[in-house]
Amino acid sequence: MNDQDVQPSSSAADPSALRPVLWTARCAVAALALTGVAWLARALWEARLAAAGQPASGPPDQGGGEHRKLTPLEDAYHIVNTLGSATAVLCALLFLSWLWRVRDNARALSGEPPRYSWIWMYLGWILPLANLWIPRGLVVDIHRASAPGRRLPSSVNWWWGLWLIGLAGGVGLIYADDTDEIIARAYTDVWMLLASDAAIVGAAVAAVFVVRAVTAAQLERMTDE
Repeated sequence: MNDQDVQPSSSAADPSALRPVLWTARCAVAALALTGVAWLARALWEARLAAAGQPASGPPDQGGGEHRKLTPLEDAYHIVNTLGSATAVLCALLFLSWLWRVRDNARALSGEPPRYSWIWMYLGWILPLANLWIPRGLVVDIHRASAPGRRLPSSVNWWWGLWLIGLAGGVGLIYADDTDEIIARAYTDVWMLLASDAAIVGAAVAAVFVVRAVTAAQLERMTDE
């Protein structure tokens, strides 16, 4: 089905099943913004590592299970990375909390069951191959049910495209490389790292617009009900 050629559903909405979404949306937006800042910090430290150059002793992971002592800059990157990972976990939890609510509301507004069952709210992000399209599909279906006949916001495609680019770069919120591996890449191939970081930051910004668009569509429908 084309994202834009959607006809309004004839099913009756169930206003009693609608859940408040504004506060959850605001929390998700704040978490996405914080994650974007965290990835900017990672990019800054990776650029600093590249500028400093790899020590004569080689990368942190020496192979064979041996690791050399980290430099102060490498130690700082570990801290930045840990804080970024904690921020990413918080972002994932708050985004999923928002997604659950708007999914429930979309079902109440359309009177129809979601195309994807509840288990895909989790598996869709981590199952190989399926994670290339299911999360976007969840958001698309929610928007269709929330705003029938309305054009899909371009932010949805920007969000998902940038997210996949960042994921492929190995610095995404899931399937990320080990910290010492990223440090080694910063010494040898920093531009690819920075490009992936930029994609993640862009995905976070686009996701803010996705959250705002879907939430606004549902609030408008709730007001009309």
